[in-house]
Amino acid sequence: MSQQNDNHFVKNVENKVSRKLKALKHPGRSVWMGLGTMGIVGWSVAVPTLLCLFVGLWLDKHYAMTFSWTLNLLIIGIIIGCFSAWHWVSKEINEIDTEEDND
Repeated sequence: MSQQNDNHFVKNVENKVSRKLKALKHPGRSVWMGLGTMGIVGWSVAVPTLLCLFVGLWLDKHYAMTFSWTLNLLIIGIIIGCFSAWHWVSKEINEIDTEEDND
């Protein structure tokens, strides 16, 4: 039992040391970097959604149809925003994976 506890302790220490070394090699990756990324993802969804919403409202006011421009463009804006956020996050994940492979 003591041998197993010693091995577990050694593994924990090794993991912490490797994380600290990675953090020292990449000082730009911090909690603030993560929060900034979340903010960018939020804005990448919000901006196209709001733009499409305002265009839809303008079209409904000036070119009334049997369907709602606002609702249709709102859905399109959300889809564009989600695709943009997905693209941004996948780019960041690839960048992190590349850095880890180089280490």
